[in-house]
Amino acid sequence: MDMVSLLKQMQRSAIRLTIGGTAHTRVGASRFGGVPDVPEDFNWPVFETASFDDDEVKARPLAFLAQINCAEAATLAPDEFLPQTGILSFFYELGSQRWGFDPADAGCARVFWFEDVDALKPAMVPDALPEDFCLPALDVCMQSEASLPGWEDFAAAYPDTGDWEAFDALRSSLGCEWPANRSALLGWPDVIQNSMTFECEMVSRGHYLGGGSQGLPEADAAYAKTHSLEDWQLLFQLDTVSSGSFELMFGDCGRIYFYIRREDLKERRFDRVWLILQCG
Repeated sequence: MDMVSLLKQMQRSAIRLTIGGTAHTRVGASRFGGVPDVPEDFNWPVFETASFDDDEVKARPLAFLAQINCAEAATLAPDEFLPQTGILSFFYELGSQRWGFDPADAGCARVFWFEDVDALKPAMVPDALPEDFCLPALDVCMQSEASLPGWEDFAAAYPDTGDWEAFDALRSSLGCEWPANRSALLGWPDVIQNSMTFECEMVSRGHYLGGGSQGLPEADAAYAKTHSLEDWQLLFQLDTVSSGSFELMFGDCGRIYFYIRREDLKERRFDRVWLILQCG
């Protein structure tokens, strides 16, 4: 099968997110930053870590990044198993900005699905959350788009098919250009370094990848190499966010990626997400 057919078969639905402007304040509205809407019994997530500015390992509140109204989003990607109701809320510990290659990073990022919007109300932000990590409330506009894999994911699926230059030219001819800045739900990630699904599978199995892939158990590595690209799905990609004097950047012009197994997405097990940070 030729590269064109293979690439078209890998196309997925995605939702492009444009972040900026005045946020909607109504409960359950999609927005970046501000105060999350949560149920009465919500416990604000924390993560035990030191930070860039403080060597003490202690429980630190995660920053609230964004919430997405599922009823609106699901209509834009109807084939991608998003919940039809409720909101998805995304949190990340900004003081340490963990990379996701260490099993000890589990819990540095959290995703919550609150099914009943009518039962939600604005949260009480913990006093221990630094002011710099209380992000400004910005609007989120959503737009459906087709998503094609980058070379790193395509080569992981078909390692003996074509080369980067031919792939890049073909991908561009199909109308998929490399964005300077892109935040999105679902679809394929805009990879900065390497394909991430192998890392998600191995680290979630308890294997440390900070030193590369040498010395990993052969059976686990073989499974991850063969199945991880099919098993794991990008849930949320967040790029640099700028508005007025505010800027949130991950590493050096990097992005964070919330991944989830496709089976867990179908079963609404959002507690099983894994976060990866990549930068140049």
